[in-house]
Amino acid sequence: MRKGLYLVPGIIAVILLSPIIASAQIPVDLMRLPKKSSVKTQRDTMVILPWFDEEIADDVCLLDSMNIEPDTVMPEPPRVIHSIPLATYGTPMIYEGWQYLDSLQLIPTDRGPIGKHAFEWIDDINFGYLAYNRARQNYWMNYPDKVTMNVANLPEPPAHYNAFVDPVTTRIVLEEQVSTQNSDVNNLLDIQKINWIQNFSASAQFSQSYISPNWYQGGNRSLLAIVNLIYNVKLNQKLHPKLLFETTVSYKLGVNSAPDDTVRSYNISEDLFQIISTFGYKAIKRWYYSANLQFKTQVLNSYKANSNTLRSAFMSPGELNLGIGMTYEYTNKRKTFNFNASIAPLSWQLRTCYDGRMNEQNYDIKPGHHGVSKYGSSVEYNLNWKVTYNIDYKSRLFLFSDYDLFQGDWEHTISFNVNRYLSTQIFAHARYDSSTPRYNQKWRKLQFKEIFSLGFTYKFGNA
Repeated sequence: MRKGLYLVPGIIAVILLSPIIASAQIPVDLMRLPKKSSVKTQRDTMVILPWFDEEIADDVCLLDSMNIEPDTVMPEPPRVIHSIPLATYGTPMIYEGWQYLDSLQLIPTDRGPIGKHAFEWIDDINFGYLAYNRARQNYWMNYPDKVTMNVANLPEPPAHYNAFVDPVTTRIVLEEQVSTQNSDVNNLLDIQKINWIQNFSASAQFSQSYISPNWYQGGNRSLLAIVNLIYNVKLNQKLHPKLLFETTVSYKLGVNSAPDDTVRSYNISEDLFQIISTFGYKAIKRWYYSANLQFKTQVLNSYKANSNTLRSAFMSPGELNLGIGMTYEYTNKRKTFNFNASIAPLSWQLRTCYDGRMNEQNYDIKPGHHGVSKYGSSVEYNLNWKVTYNIDYKSRLFLFSDYDLFQGDWEHTISFNVNRYLSTQIFAHARYDSSTPRYNQKWRKLQFKEIFSLGFTYKFGNA
């Protein structure tokens, strides 16, 4: 049989319930009236029918402010109606803030013939809370002069204590129970803006590597240990949408055993200190007017195998690139993919070689000089892609040309994160420099490095 909620015509239940809830001195009685009743109700009378059958729709329940004795005898309704707890109707009325309330469902949920009666009390109490919240909020809006208290101005509640037995002293200890409600509000009000997003990662890994014989920093194919430190700081674009600033400082050191070397027992296969910085001002959409900086050098000395011939040292070689142009920046909504590309039509490169034991002509520097300046154009892109929750892919390409010579670096890194501290990496680096002499007919001016490593990784940051 179909169920329904019936209201007395011309009386809106939620609105008329407000004065009854607001006044604690008006008696409220629940009674049943016959079909032909001579009792005259006042205008603040509200008729609420629980979910009765249609056959007894004329039997109604009244909430009235008339002087009716509290011990009025009521006939038994078709079923027990469960009401919300009496403590919910607190006095005096306290303003707690505006709420966006959903629509009130007048027709009960059809739960089927099996579990219908088991959920009647839940439906009744839920409906009662929804109706009460609407009536209270309606009273706040229509009678603001009668609502004299605000929850934000209430006095601090008395302290509450929890008693427990200290297992060390075997004594009963009283501990104050701190309420987190006010502290949460204060924390929300004291939100600090994060202008700079910082990240740091450190890894120590053992690896197997392959290095072409003409690699510009030297090295041999062998097992090696790699230490990689990366620090990245970036301006929060949510707070500064028109500015773009990002700097990455990294240092990578790889040391491998050299059993075939008669002069030394180890060899440095990877030694790179690098600073990459980008500063930009928004032009349109994702494009920025930008200035780019790149600096890199080796820190330790590197020698050829079985000799004391120096191949590279600090600032020998060293490279500094400055470019002015445009930068494109894109990050997806899930922040799993980031791509930025810089085009610098005007670019300046400084290449240095300060160690006198090295041949500066290998770096296109004139004899007797320690550096050479070149003007041209440069292009750079950086890609960071979180493929899955434990697989990261990074790629970087840098190209520079002074319209006579050409130089390019292309790096790829795939990280497989076993857990928070263990990871496996595959690193590949291709380099082309037209100023270096040819090594042989196979490699010529192309250089290549590949490293497979497994080890420990630790990361932390504020974003």
